Amino acid sequence: MSLAGEWRRLRELEWRELDIKESGRWPWSLQLICCLLALGLTFAGMHWYLAAPKAEELAAAERHEQSLLRDYQSKAVQAANLPAMRAQSDELEARLEALLEMLPTGAEIPSLIDNISETAIDNALSIDFIRLRAPEERDFYVEQPFDIQVRGDYHRIAAFLAGVAGLPRIVTQHDFSLEPVEGGSQLRLSMLARTYSYRRDAEEAP
Repeated sequence: MSLAGEWRRLRELEWRELDIKESGRWPWSLQLICCLLALGLTFAGMHWYLAAPKAEELAAAERHEQSLLRDYQSKAVQAANLPAMRAQSDELEARLEALLEMLPTGAEIPSLIDNISETAIDNALSIDFIRLRAPEERDFYVEQPFDIQVRGDYHRIAAFLAGVAGLPRIVTQHDFSLEPVEGGSQLRLSMLARTYSYRRDAEEAP
């Protein structure tokens, strides 16, 4: 049977009168089309129920792989920089220890006051008072303020301030007041000084 004749049969076919029970009598071209359509629907169904979920799992696995790869690259960079980071950490720890050595402990506060008094005496100043205030606790250290009042000439007072700043222990100077002493050429220096003690118990706190 020629293709032209088969095509003519399809054109002349009454589509509304087709009965699936009589599909064996249909033109072979229509049977072929139906078979191809059935195969296409079968493959589409298999893809929908079998291949599509696997494709989603594959896409999720690829995304996870990319995430792991980024994590690996980040950790690889950190590992490459680890020796330098350890060296920096050791340097910072050494600097911290050196700074902590400059902070007096609570028991060393009296000796620090003695050092300040000796600095005033070495500069020929008269000491009116060196008076401790109540300590003030901070997060990681204790602040110990104290008032200082001394008398002397301008240059000796300046040398005293430089001497206090150069003490082995850290002493900060605040609230300066310099005024002449009545009946003489001397000046009176009043100031607030602070030293600091490190709270090692703050490190051990949870």
